[in-house]
Amino acid sequence: MEMSHEHHRNSSMLAATHPPEHLHSTAPSGHGHGSDMMAMAMTFHFSYENVPLLFSGLTINSPGEMAGAFVAVFFLAMFYEGLKIARECLLRKSQVSIRYNSMPVPGPNGTILMETHKTVGQQMLSFPHLLQTVLHIIQVVVSYFLMLIFMTYNGYLCIAVAAGAGTGYFFFSWKKAVVVDITEHCH
Repeated sequence: MEMSHEHHRNSSMLAATHPPEHLHSTAPSGHGHGSDMMAMAMTFHFSYENVPLLFSGLTINSPGEMAGAFVAVFFLAMFYEGLKIARECLLRKSQVSIRYNSMPVPGPNGTILMETHKTVGQQMLSFPHLLQTVLHIIQVVVSYFLMLIFMTYNGYLCIAVAAGAGTGYFFFSWKKAVVVDITEHCH
């Protein structure tokens, strides 16, 4: 039984923009996949032809399409950063069951001081927790989309992910409350 894998060597899909040693087949292993084979670059490149983007029917083939994809990916990365901060703000606003616990701690000269700690919680079967769950799912999906976009190894799209994330962090994270515990010595 002779198996021909000639179609792996003759793939011209990306031959013009990527040398064969930098390509990786995304076709399923086995037989009969023939001309449906797609090749992905496994090194960083700056091309705008035959660049797959997340879905099989979404392929970038022109400079204009790459510019549009760059802008879309940039804003998707900004959205991801904004979503992370928004979830933190919503969590702070929805915290319930505030309790104060006092604990005796040794003080100077053998005295005993009372230290008070604030404890907050959230109810599992509540609208805020349901909203947090839905937003978490969206955040995970968007993060995997950004990872897969970066893994195209297309330099333009990688720059869009990094620049969008950085810009999103710049615009949204300044609202993030930073709490410094002065009793913590490992800063």
